[in-house]
Amino acid sequence: MTETVWGWSQVSSKQLKLAAAGVGAGAVVAMGALGVAFSDVSAAEEPTPAPPGPVTTSEITTGETVTDSSEVEGPQTSVVVPPITTTPSTFPPTAEQH
Repeated sequence: MTETVWGWSQVSSKQLKLAAAGVGAGAVVAMGALGVAFSDVSAAEEPTPAPPGPVTTSEITTGETVTDSSEVEGPQTSVVVPPITTTPSTFPPTAEQH
């Protein structure tokens, strides 16, 4: 690090990137350590098996699906076909002008 005219120190971008990488690596290690510390699973314990028998579920109480089979009332619309005002061209179109 070098000092400026005012006595401050300048940090190069390489040093800043290295410091940021160190902080990030430290955060990853800390998160891993906290994950291990707060987990309640031990490698020495056998996992508890699921209880035998059918799975019981509770009734859904969030709503009901309603199917309406009646027709929609309203005016009947017809199919609209636009009038064709150009003659069909050949495919692929040619660059010649007629």
